[in-house]
Amino acid sequence: MIKIEDERYVGGTPFATVIEVSGFVGALHGMRNPKNSWRLSDSKVNKGREGGIVIGENDMKLAQTLIKAGGEHRKFLRMIHVQVDLNLPRYIWSEFDTYHYNTKNSTSTMHKLLNQDDEKDWTETFLDELLHTRGDVQIENFWVAKEDVDVVNDCINRLNEIKKEFFATSSTKERKHLRRRAKQILSESWLQMRTVDTNYEELRNIYSQRQYHALDVEWQLVCKMIEQLPYAEELILHGLK
Repeated sequence: MIKIEDERYVGGTPFATVIEVSGFVGALHGMRNPKNSWRLSDSKVNKGREGGIVIGENDMKLAQTLIKAGGEHRKFLRMIHVQVDLNLPRYIWSEFDTYHYNTKNSTSTMHKLLNQDDEKDWTETFLDELLHTRGDVQIENFWVAKEDVDVVNDCINRLNEIKKEFFATSSTKERKHLRRRAKQILSESWLQMRTVDTNYEELRNIYSQRQYHALDVEWQLVCKMIEQLPYAEELILHGLK
């Protein structure tokens, strides 16, 4: 797990955790299809190695040649898949959604925001503990600069008032109204975890476009995660530095 630890901010912790990287074998096989050059492949499957493969010299040379040739030639990178948990504030997710190849499963703002604290039936899971969704909304659900904690605390107080009203009424119409109110005032600093299915080509685009972004602290978390992937230096970052 890679975390942001910065004394200027308080609340929860943005983090990135890689779940699985897969697809190297098929990707390297497929990159040789245009010239029917499979006989020259020299990579070896090694299930004990991260990524499950040792890329040979011939395959690496061809891969890097295709990478430098441009997006239409390095399509094999789209076949190397990465599944990762990212816990980021909402304002980063709105930028992340500009990328197109990925699939995302999110923790639900609507359900988590108005989660009921039921002592009898509630079962603590790692995710529930991590997101601090039991009971009242609290500062640990956000990631915010120390100077602005008072503003977020005002939002938290109102959200908790709405939450009490939500569980005090059985009216479907009123509950819809209260859900909408909660969503409308929710701060962009609210932390949301998504499990993202992406690929090496998209991660190359992200790294190229975001490594020097104005929101440097948050995007550097993603860039550090990318740098630690198998063969990241040789494939994802090749020609970018």
